[in-house]
Amino acid sequence: MSNSKIVKRDVDFSKWYTSIITEADLIDYSLIKGTVVLKPYAWSIWKNIEKNLDKEFAKHNIENCCFPLLIPYEEFLKEKEHIEGFAPELFTVDRIGEEKLESPYVLRPTSEILFCYYFKNNVVSYNDLPIKVNQWCNVFRAEKNTRPFLRTSEFYWQEQHAVFSNKDEAIDFAYKIFDSYKYLLNNILCIPVLTGKKTEYEKFAGADFTLTLEAIMQDGQALQSGTSHYLGQNFAKSYDLKYQNSKNGYDYMEQTSAGVSTRLIGALIMTHSDDDGLILPSKIAPYQLIINTMFYEKNENVKNIVNVIENKLSNFSFKKNINDKSLGIKIQDAQIKGIPLQINIGPRDAENNKVEIFKRSTNEKIIVDIKKINDKFINDLLYEHDSIIYKRAQDNLNSKIQEVNSIEELKKAIQNAKVAFAYFDGNENDEKEIKILTSASTRCIVEQNKKGKCIKTGKLTNKKVYFARAY
Repeated sequence: MSNSKIVKRDVDFSKWYTSIITEADLIDYSLIKGTVVLKPYAWSIWKNIEKNLDKEFAKHNIENCCFPLLIPYEEFLKEKEHIEGFAPELFTVDRIGEEKLESPYVLRPTSEILFCYYFKNNVVSYNDLPIKVNQWCNVFRAEKNTRPFLRTSEFYWQEQHAVFSNKDEAIDFAYKIFDSYKYLLNNILCIPVLTGKKTEYEKFAGADFTLTLEAIMQDGQALQSGTSHYLGQNFAKSYDLKYQNSKNGYDYMEQTSAGVSTRLIGALIMTHSDDDGLILPSKIAPYQLIINTMFYEKNENVKNIVNVIENKLSNFSFKKNINDKSLGIKIQDAQIKGIPLQINIGPRDAENNKVEIFKRSTNEKIIVDIKKINDKFINDLLYEHDSIIYKRAQDNLNSKIQEVNSIEELKKAIQNAKVAFAYFDGNENDEKEIKILTSASTRCIVEQNKKGKCIKTGKLTNKKVYFARAY
């Protein structure tokens, strides 16, 4: 069943993406350029991501909290590298009513500064460490070119921050959060990712190093889908974050931060969806199943079957669609919204105690006796759904990667919508030159057991880097 309002991927991938968002009823455009309303269906997806990630955070004894939106601009100036990284993107508030402020405020682009003050106020000695906290919130960045979920002037995310007395413990924790993100992407969102460190040029402003998860979309472009940063003592020294150590001296705290955002909804769309609409993983879909009926009010067999099925679905998130719209329209609407399973009930099947199940992963229909429907049967179908969409995404990722041994090969790979994988150990200027030549940037570094020649400098290195065009 095809929806003519959805643009075909192979005709115009960008318009396809926008048409999916529109037809699946995910957003409204708001009053200010670059801002959007997340409608109930999109917000439910985000809240399900939040629930699953909070479960991971609980394993690491991370507590949720909430910080103010406004930050004094002068505080940004204390961390030079940080302000240089964010200066072009800052929204500032310079007056209250008609009264001009002596020093403006900033709408948070990120909250390192506020977390630093929190740590300063709550840590006296090594006995108070570590502290691991997280907030789910909105942030503001003045993006020039905006696209729903990928780049908007206001977006939602979680930012997780922690401080330690021990450097090794801090670094280990940065990797643990990175692993939690990988679990979220792989096992909950069914998205395979490339993982590694960012280059010095691409790392987070103010970090010693940044770990990144890069998802590869169906068009071959990369989407940064989560980062974990070891900040070392950079912010601690700027904001005088000291604690009394066990020898009654004073040391600077070791710090980490990490985050994922509503960009993950964009990743879900461009990783899994097809020309018929969204395809959502079962663990974050607002509804894992939907019951669609024909002649519900007029046919007692249909009503009875619905009642029986409802009782069998108590352990799943589901919705009933028993209005007077045609069954075909109901099926298509659920298909566009990416609901993993549809249970369709019409008079003929109901009379024989059967239902039709529509699998969104394959758009396949099967007829099933209602006696077969139980927790195991539904769980098996949902597991099959997630396995199919993960494998399809993994096959896409594998098909996009191309090993290259020269700048010329890299150029050709990028022109062919591939992700180039090459030995590279160049500097910031080398990366800038490659970006000018190819429109591709470094996505992450993967250290190798053997050495090869850097495609830019010709020097031997054990570092291989993924290059791709990116959202």
